[in-house]
Amino acid sequence: MNALRLYVAVISGAAAVGWGVWYWIRSRRMTPEARERERRNRLSQVGRICDGTVLDVKEISANGHGATQLIIYRYAVAGVAYEAAQDITHLRQIVDIHSCKLGLPTSVRYDPHNPGNSIVISEAWTGLRG
Repeated sequence: MNALRLYVAVISGAAAVGWGVWYWIRSRRMTPEARERERRNRLSQVGRICDGTVLDVKEISANGHGATQLIIYRYAVAGVAYEAAQDITHLRQIVDIHSCKLGLPTSVRYDPHNPGNSIVISEAWTGLRG
């Protein structure tokens, strides 16, 4: 009977530790907004700069969740042209999309290892001109 109690205690302890580890890992998971902020910060620190052009700005409403603001731009790296859109909804205090002029040049920061990963604005840097 003592061996049975020991097994139950060991299994219960292991289950409690497993649940604690699972909960800790789950609580440390980054939100999509935090991941995007980290991406912008990394690119504003280590990204290379090239010239680009603002093509369009859009404000899209989705299912009553408020408007999402996008800036659409084009740039070229090593002869390859890229078109990208950046969600600037969380950067409203830095830039007003209604004052952005279409067709004007901009600076683009891109990841040298993945040129498709780029930004035109972050909390610490802006490539918008004029």
